[in-house]
Amino acid sequence: MARPGDTPPVNRPAADRPAADRVAPVRVVLADDERLIRSGWAAMLSVHDGLEVVGQAADGVEAVEAGTGADVVLMDVRMPRLDGLSATRELTRRSPATRVVVVTTFESDQLVWGALRAGAAGFVLKRAPAAELVEAIRLVHGRDAVLFPDALRRLASPHQGSATRRLPVEPTPRELEVLRHVTLGRTNAEIAEALHVSRETVKTHVGNVLAKLGARDRTHAAVLAYELGLVFAGVEPW
Repeated sequence: MARPGDTPPVNRPAADRPAADRVAPVRVVLADDERLIRSGWAAMLSVHDGLEVVGQAADGVEAVEAGTGADVVLMDVRMPRLDGLSATRELTRRSPATRVVVVTTFESDQLVWGALRAGAAGFVLKRAPAAELVEAIRLVHGRDAVLFPDALRRLASPHQGSATRRLPVEPTPRELEVLRHVTLGRTNAEIAEALHVSRETVKTHVGNVLAKLGARDRTHAAVLAYELGLVFAGVEPW
């Protein structure tokens, strides 16, 4: 929700474009308890086609309200009234199609891991340049790759093999191979090329892996893969 003093969203004129060329913008909500941070994000995003800031929030409760129905929410992990972890959990419960990118000051912030387990699709550093912020929004909205996989792997290290549950149905060797590629942030097209199979085959394998892990999306699958010891965070990718 917009607040007094917030930088208003900039709406780009699309009426002059041919109808066939118009693509619905990614609707973004900015959630941070510092107005200057929100204003800075809004200014950075306003110059990029295809992104539209549709709301702002100064705490977790407002973030859930404003973010419900949005495409992507930039969510500060530490906010008053309701922290980013709890807000992410509630928002993804209310609005499963909304993608949450949590924002943190430190890459090693373990609250981020909790937010990823709670439903966040990825995370970025608060000091990230505009290009990285835009990449994060577009990538999680596209749902075709894990955001910043190297950072996720480092964050996962303390949680390696921490899960106590067992999977009812184990992934096949081929599905595990696909899962490892997913944790490296590779798209279906890149996995298909690496494994010399079709994209549709990869898509089927990814769907099977998500189902067997009980994962919401690729990021959640990567988190669970590290916790279950299916992929090792301390091992450099091949």
